[in-house]
Amino acid sequence: MNEQVEFVVRAAAIGTGATAVMDLWGLFLKRAFAIPSLDYAWVGRWIGHFPRGRFAHANIAQAPRIRGETPIGWVAHYAIGIVFAALLMGVWGLDWARHPTLLPALLVGMSTVVAPFFIMQPAFGAGIAASKTPNPNTARLRGLMTHLSFGIGLYVAALLSALLFPV
Repeated sequence: MNEQVEFVVRAAAIGTGATAVMDLWGLFLKRAFAIPSLDYAWVGRWIGHFPRGRFAHANIAQAPRIRGETPIGWVAHYAIGIVFAALLMGVWGLDWARHPTLLPALLVGMSTVVAPFFIMQPAFGAGIAASKTPNPNTARLRGLMTHLSFGIGLYVAALLSALLFPV
């Protein structure tokens, strides 16, 4: 397999796996501690308003529903995970995916919290880094832990990818 195809296959596998680890973390928090995770229908709703020229909402939960918002949100969630995996490989190289190490995965995982803090939360009406929520520091800590789980997922998925697709 040529390197471009290998890059795409590994990015898809690693990004999908890492996003699944993050979702499993969220499921654990929900089942063990009754801590809800993000409703990905809101992501789909947000994206669904883009063609109408609407990129920010006072409260995404009260914005008009979009047909197909739940599947749109989940597809976007996994696509974003794949993009972040590709960025990791773009910075550390394809060789990182062939022989993964923990630190780059954790650094990228933690850096991905920038997207919700400075793009999604403000666009959803929650303010920068959840500043308009009832408990901003709790929301921030949850976001950091969720994205740490994504970083761990990047590493675990890369290890599995390296085992399944040896060079």
